[in-house]
Amino acid sequence: MRIAISGSHSLGKSTVVNDWVAKHPQFIREEEPYRALGLFGPYEIHFREASTKLHNGLQMYYSISRLYRYHQSTSDVIFDRAPVDYIAYSQYTANQGSTDIDDAFVESMVPVVRESLDHLDILAFVPKSEAWPVEMEADGIRPVDHAYRDEVDAIFKQIYREGRFNVLPATSGPLLIELWGSREQRLQQLEKAVLERVLSVTTVTLP
Repeated sequence: MRIAISGSHSLGKSTVVNDWVAKHPQFIREEEPYRALGLFGPYEIHFREASTKLHNGLQMYYSISRLYRYHQSTSDVIFDRAPVDYIAYSQYTANQGSTDIDDAFVESMVPVVRESLDHLDILAFVPKSEAWPVEMEADGIRPVDHAYRDEVDAIFKQIYREGRFNVLPATSGPLLIELWGSREQRLQQLEKAVLERVLSVTTVTLP
């Protein structure tokens, strides 16, 4: 089962990933591209209005390359972020008009991201919710900027709820779900989605 957790920063995505692996230790945990390439890697990657085509392109293609490592749905892996995330963050920067990222660059990302999603079984979106607020954590890594988080979250909601960019594959794509509530509720929702996906695949393949 190949799962990716997607959404704006500081909303509990990594917590979902860590809780899932703690409960299902057979799953491989795939690190967020920024941490793999920037924090623990050789690149200096910037955020917000300072990100560039190089910064977001590196992260997107790294994310895609990790998806392609797992060809079969029998692989048990969970990804912290999905390729879609770099469309949302790039659109934020394009809206600022502050670097070489523009709308045309964002549109150019869509086809390769759409194709890569065939290698996911479940795409779980973590939206910002007034009913379940998540505090910003000043950990020295993530930007402590509510407006930035909110604007990126709004773009994610356009992508996943309104079909902006038409990024999800028409066929053979992942099951799209939303995770909300407490940590326990999010795990329960994800476990339910995994069961639904397994049952749907079994139903399709039965003679």
